[in-house]
Amino acid sequence: MKQRPRAPFSEAALQRTLLRVLRPIVRLCLASGLNFVAFSALMRRLFIDVAEEDFALKDKKQTDSRISLLTGIHRKDVSRLRTSEMTVEPLPAPASRTSRIIARWLADSRACDEAGIAKALPRVSSDGEFSFERLVAAVTKDVHPRAVLDEWVDRGLAIIDEEDRVHLSAASLISNTDAEAQRHYFTRNLHDHAAAAVENILADAPPFFERAVHYNNISEALAERLDKASREEAMAMLLRLNRLANQAIEGDPGGDRRWIAGVYVMQAQDSPVGPVAGEVDE
Repeated sequence: MKQRPRAPFSEAALQRTLLRVLRPIVRLCLASGLNFVAFSALMRRLFIDVAEEDFALKDKKQTDSRISLLTGIHRKDVSRLRTSEMTVEPLPAPASRTSRIIARWLADSRACDEAGIAKALPRVSSDGEFSFERLVAAVTKDVHPRAVLDEWVDRGLAIIDEEDRVHLSAASLISNTDAEAQRHYFTRNLHDHAAAAVENILADAPPFFERAVHYNNISEALAERLDKASREEAMAMLLRLNRLANQAIEGDPGGDRRWIAGVYVMQAQDSPVGPVAGEVDE
């Protein structure tokens, strides 16, 4: 059991913080038809789950009374709700398989250049040349490469040219090409970023890298220029990391750890926040 973390916020300060942090989530709830009654029921169950998993006393069984004390939820409701399961749907296999194949395409030196830009691949190879068929076979034996290709062409993830070569479409690098996968990545990425940020603020020594560079009171033209440059820099970094991971994983014995690196870029019209022109988080 972890030691109970120190409180980095007063209750009033945390409420002010949550008003800003949760605003996009509330917007998503309302856009998806989830009203306050349903949201509050979900939060009630989540508060119980977190109290049970993360705030148990050492060598003591977590009781309904203690959870009620921690959460402010009536003990009878705690007793009733603790028996209900909270499940998180995994990423569907087809989307996961697609991601793995694309990751290999952008990392294997036979399939991309040194910058991680995907090469056009022969659909099949008759002379030992690395092909789309071999790429898929290197990732999975559970589905025929032609079936993968047909699915990708239908979804706009790949294009076949007149020479029977397969090109990776730019659409394959955009998360909204598959609605189900998009929802999964939204959930995973937002959770992991929030988990890292919370752990950093609760820990005496922040364990995770989390930095941002931000400028205020700039023109729309400069915002567009910075947006374009940051997208290009971020994609180049992610391609390099993907290549490193794909090459290293071949000889990795495996274990119980997972790793994720993500980047977000945002520009928006905002109210003036003061005279500071630019700032880098440290």
